[in-house]
Amino acid sequence: MINGMHALIYSTNADADRAFFRDVLGFPHVDTGEGWLIFKAPPAEIAFHPADAHTRCELYLTTDDVETTVAQWGERGLEIIVAPAKREWGTEAVVRLPGGATLGVYQPTHVTAFSAA
Repeated sequence: MINGMHALIYSTNADADRAFFRDVLGFPHVDTGEGWLIFKAPPAEIAFHPADAHTRCELYLTTDDVETTVAQWGERGLEIIVAPAKREWGTEAVVRLPGGATLGVYQPTHVTAFSAA
């Protein structure tokens, strides 16, 4: 029986990205030793999108107010790659993590699976 999911984000500056998730996002975490933090994630969904070839996996965070969320992150020095923009499925923004990876965040307008049994 599956009882959880462990997502990996590869980073050229893991310490800075861990600090972002700890200090800016405020995610609860455990320290498994030597500063290696593992974060408790909010409820998650998994969606499969069609593609012509095996391409990539992406990580998006969701929020109730993407404009305010991204503005707060910008005030804390995070680079905003794509400013909040309306899409068919919600309002999306993309930021660059301190380690260089990009992170999507969006405010969904579609029904979510968070309340599914």
